[in-house]
Amino acid sequence: MQIIEVLGCLVLHKLKHINIQAQIMCRSRSFSLPCCCAAYLERFTGGNTDTGIDGGWPGITGRFRQIRCAGGGLAPLDQESLPLSRSDSDLRTAGRARDAGLLPPAASRPPAAATVSVTPIPLSPTLRAELPCPACSRPAPRSRARSPSPPAPPPPMEATGRGLFPNKPTLPAGPRKRGPLLPAAPPPPSPSSLPLDSLLLHLTAAPAPAPAPRRPHPTPTPTHFFLSPAAQALVLAISSHPLPTLQGFLASRRDELLRADIPSLLKALELSGHWEWALALLRWAGAEGAADAAALEMVVRALGREGQHDAVCDLLDEMPLPPGSRLDVRAYTTVLHALSRAGRYERALQLFAELRRQGVAPTLVTYNVVLDVYGRMGRSWPQIVALLEEMRAAGVEPDDFTASTVIAACCRDGLVDEALSFFEDLKARGHAPCVVTYNALLQVFGKAGNYTEALRVLKEMEQNGCQPDAVTYNELAGTYARAGFYEEAAKCLGTMTGKGLLPNTFTYNTVMTAYGNVGKVDEALGLFDRMKKSGCVPNVNTYNLILGMLGKKSRFTVMLEMLDEMSRSGCTPNRVTWNTMLAVCGKRGMEDYVTRVLEGMKSCGVELSRDTYNTLIAAYGRCGSRTNAFKMYNEMTSAGFAPCLTTYNALLNVLSRQGDWSTAQSIVSKLRTKGFKPNEQSYSLLLQCYAKGGNIAGIDAIEKEVYGGTVFPSWVILRTLVIANFKCRRLEGIERAFQEVKARGYKPDLVIFNSMLSMYAKNGMYSKATEIFDSIKQSGLDPDLITYNSLMDMYAKCSESWEAEKILNQLKSSQVKPDVVSYNTVINGFCKQGLIREAQRILSEMIADGMAPCVVTYHTLVGGYASLEMFNEAREVINYMIQHNLKPMELTYRRVVDSYCKAKRYEEARDFLSEVSETDPNFDKKVLRTLADRIEDAQFGR
Repeated sequence: MQIIEVLGCLVLHKLKHINIQAQIMCRSRSFSLPCCCAAYLERFTGGNTDTGIDGGWPGITGRFRQIRCAGGGLAPLDQESLPLSRSDSDLRTAGRARDAGLLPPAASRPPAAATVSVTPIPLSPTLRAELPCPACSRPAPRSRARSPSPPAPPPPMEATGRGLFPNKPTLPAGPRKRGPLLPAAPPPPSPSSLPLDSLLLHLTAAPAPAPAPRRPHPTPTPTHFFLSPAAQALVLAISSHPLPTLQGFLASRRDELLRADIPSLLKALELSGHWEWALALLRWAGAEGAADAAALEMVVRALGREGQHDAVCDLLDEMPLPPGSRLDVRAYTTVLHALSRAGRYERALQLFAELRRQGVAPTLVTYNVVLDVYGRMGRSWPQIVALLEEMRAAGVEPDDFTASTVIAACCRDGLVDEALSFFEDLKARGHAPCVVTYNALLQVFGKAGNYTEALRVLKEMEQNGCQPDAVTYNELAGTYARAGFYEEAAKCLGTMTGKGLLPNTFTYNTVMTAYGNVGKVDEALGLFDRMKKSGCVPNVNTYNLILGMLGKKSRFTVMLEMLDEMSRSGCTPNRVTWNTMLAVCGKRGMEDYVTRVLEGMKSCGVELSRDTYNTLIAAYGRCGSRTNAFKMYNEMTSAGFAPCLTTYNALLNVLSRQGDWSTAQSIVSKLRTKGFKPNEQSYSLLLQCYAKGGNIAGIDAIEKEVYGGTVFPSWVILRTLVIANFKCRRLEGIERAFQEVKARGYKPDLVIFNSMLSMYAKNGMYSKATEIFDSIKQSGLDPDLITYNSLMDMYAKCSESWEAEKILNQLKSSQVKPDVVSYNTVINGFCKQGLIREAQRILSEMIADGMAPCVVTYHTLVGGYASLEMFNEAREVINYMIQHNLKPMELTYRRVVDSYCKAKRYEEARDFLSEVSETDPNFDKKVLRTLADRIEDAQFGR
């Protein structure tokens, strides 16, 4: 039996300076599980974790080969890992895990590790109780190991005659043989590992869906008056016989059956609910040459009423009609409907053509079924128009089902104008649309994100006396959700209740999706609880969308709880659940995990669908793996799945992350040639691609289409225009897109506001930046770290560093904690104003708050000292950086050289270059020549 490997899941838990890492060995490989995962393993296997024994979970051997208890604080998974600032990647130097910033108080540093090995011991309940669970945070009843007491802080380094800077933070003394140690950064937080093993365990251990109970078959009733007593007895004998041996029984009564009227027997079996027995009798009669068209029609209609579409398709292939015979139009229509539901669209169209060749006049129902076939096929608008003309020529007038079917076909292909034109033409011909037709049109506008037209349709609907139903409000809530109006979507629930309509599962799912779109997961969870209290039962789609939201926020503990609840409620994970897990791993950029979930999916026998392949393409694209993404595309086409618009959008997503706008344009051209029409997501991804690749002309081209009316300016497209123009630093473009957002009545989200705030701050438009910040609060949005950093940057640039510090202090006391960029911004502001002591004070606070300074921090200090001609201090900071493998940037050296030149101290500038060329092993000779030329130019005016 295939072993499901679980890679990369290492959860470290800190409890009184103790790290407990449980390593479980697979039969062939080693992998790590957090104790909570092992607990789930034991729960599902009933305590027996050996492979394949007494219900043990297949593929995992549950014996601990080693237990290691390491005393001390949390350490990075490898010693190369570093907490980087957003603007710096130079800290990725090997061997600097402890050397990335100034030391915090030494008491917080981890003590030496202690190792305890036990080899092997079983996975016992006693041991389980002693492993604290990082997922649920339940403490262990007792501990095997006690952490040593924290060491006393080392004495501070004595001040030398020539300090680094006055009033400076003191640097602890290190071993003299290594030189002074760079004060270590605070221990990084525990890695936010995805507990993939637990999630996979829940999915693989979920029970298979129970087969639907077979309906009891009633016995023949006196309504079978059309049968003779002998025929009634024969029907009773057939229906009482077990299906597996029925063919043998029919063969034993061959003569009696051949003398009977087969269609009458089939009708009696169908009326008594024994359609499976009727199907078996028809197949037997066909093999005996006793089945005619009437018998086939009888069973086809019976199967159609039972919804047995696959059986209808198989029957038509097994029992072709004799030459010269044909079915009636009702039977043909049933077969067409079955072929449509089975996805055999080409075969359905072939049968429709054959029907007309035989001279069978299609009915309105037949035409509606064929229209539905075209709609499900997609890219068939010309064929739909031609069939509508044929209907009218034949004197068959469209009904409400025709109207809703045609509009639904437009919705699938994004044909907004075509849907509206058909709807208006329908009214002009005297047809009064019903609620189903209006709902279909609402869905068209809702899917396009055009909430204004959707509201117009709703108003027209009510004016014409057509009362909205639950589906109407579901579509309206979906429209609000796509346009970013989550509050309005939630209000639909109250409106429905006020009109006496009960929200259903679809309604709640739609509103929860609206919350998820704006990142309000807690509100979605609250609505989920409200849904259950109201008596509305969540379905698998509800759980899937909740799992997706939690995955985006890395709330894996709640995901495990949700999977538990899903299992308890009898809701079996489906393919969409697995697809959700693939998407979660992809959005976190965890390529190995995407592959591992895919392997787990296959091992559980879950067949890959086109949606799965689309999800895989997008997931690998988010991980930056273009090769794997296009590999999935090729596998998809090889498996017989035709690419759809979602597929092409997934490919555009891959290309947008690389800025490959040339290939992206070819993808858009290809989807157009395939008959697809780009939707708002297509344009959004193309804009992202242009922005990443710096293609200003491409952005301009889409702007002309949007503002010229060719492309509908949906909230998604306008939002992307704001972001694209921000990335390209186009003030005019971002302002126009922002004004269009407000003019259309859309609500800007925090991403839009942050983009505008940062753009105004970078362009020195401080009053407008302040207006944007006020608008954020007025909109009920909570400013995030990006908002505050942008605001601090604005104040720092306009020489109001004290205001920037006020915001920094607000951050410290709020739930949004400052990062290294926050401190660097304030330090930079004070340095530019020449307030070096204030910059030193912020640096000291930064260290005291447990934040490790980065290369940018030191570069800023060097620039501050150099601008004040404090060259000794500047050179000392540079030496400090060199000694601790913090590579100074070329700009760092250039700022010192320029300051020397500005002070006309050219020889000292040359001495400085000579010194750093000897002390800095990473100093580039090209940089040396460039800086030397810079000194010559300044001295001799060249």
